[in-house]
Amino acid sequence: MPEKPERPGSEAGKAVAAARMQQQHLWVDLQVRQAMERGEFDNLPGAGKPIEGLGGDDDPDWWLKRLVEREKVSVLPPALALRTEDRELDARLDEENTETAVVKILEDFNRRIVEARRQLQGGPPVITPLREIDEELAAWRERRTARREAQAAAVRADAGSRQERRRWWPRRRK
Repeated sequence: MPEKPERPGSEAGKAVAAARMQQQHLWVDLQVRQAMERGEFDNLPGAGKPIEGLGGDDDPDWWLKRLVEREKVSVLPPALALRTEDRELDARLDEENTETAVVKILEDFNRRIVEARRQLQGGPPVITPLREIDEELAAWRERRTARREAQAAAVRADAGSRQERRRWWPRRRK
C-alpha cells in the first residue's frame, strides 16, 4: 500500500514545511549572490549615502510632514496664500492661450479674495487687492505680443545665421 502524504498540521508535516523554508532561504541567498557577481547591485542610486530619515528623532507626525512635502500641500492662512498667488498670477496668466481662460482665472481669484475678506477666520488681514479684469487683459495681451515678437526675432536671427554659413560640400550646378 502506498504511503499516505503527511497532513500539514501533523508534526511530520511541520518538519517538511520547515525544511522547505530552509531550502527557500538558500535559494534566495543563491539568487542574491549571483546578482552580485553579475554586478546588478553596482552603481545603484543612493549607494554609499545614509538612508534618509534614519537615526533622527522619533517624530510621530513624520508621515504627515512627508505628505505635505511630497504633495506640496499649502497650510498657509488664506491671506498669506492669496498674497503668494497674487505674486505668481502674471506668470500663470502668461501660460494661458485664450482670453476666456484668463478671464476665468481672474474672476476666480477675485472671488476668493472677496470670500477671504468676508470670512474673518483669524490670521493676518487680507490686504491683497482685487485685480481689474480689463487692465489685466490688456497687460496680458501686451506681454503675449512682446513674447511673440521676441520669438519671431529669434527665428529670423537663426535663419539669417543659417544662410551665412557655408556648406561643407560644394554644390554642383548643371
